[in-house]
Amino acid sequence: MKATAPLMLLALLPLCAAAAPKAEIERPAPAAQATGSVHTVRQIPEACTRIEGRFTGTAAQPYDMQLVRTNPQCQPRAVFLDASKVTPSEAAGWKLNEVVRIPSASCSSQQAVVEVWRKPAGQQVALDGQGQNRVYLEDAKAQAAAGRLAALPAYSAKVALQGTACQ
Repeated sequence: MKATAPLMLLALLPLCAAAAPKAEIERPAPAAQATGSVHTVRQIPEACTRIEGRFTGTAAQPYDMQLVRTNPQCQPRAVFLDASKVTPSEAAGWKLNEVVRIPSASCSSQQAVVEVWRKPAGQQVALDGQGQNRVYLEDAKAQAAAGRLAALPAYSAKVALQGTACQ
């Protein structure tokens, strides 16, 4: 019986690891950011959006995150939704796209953690004989007139602070 106990623990390890979702994109941590310095956390070209953040230096809201449109002429192929309204989770069909950990330059024990979530549109894209996704204007007009427009993929982001605050 004693010999099987370690084997049972090893069998449970994959279940524990499955509890925390793995991000689709993994990048090295960005450089530490100074208080008040606005920096780009992540760009999402499909949604014509850039996530900007900054450490504020205030205890009430130590980190501020804003969504900025990248270009007024940009035509979004995805929507960006407020995380407090949609509550992204794997159970709700969202995928953890990336976790960005931004260290504070003035407080080494503190970092902002931004989770970027992605919800696929749900439809399979039809590719032509050359492997390309082509949209023809007349076909798109007919689909729009019939009310059969495809759903857009969605993105959302949540921010949290980790570590102890500096005085």
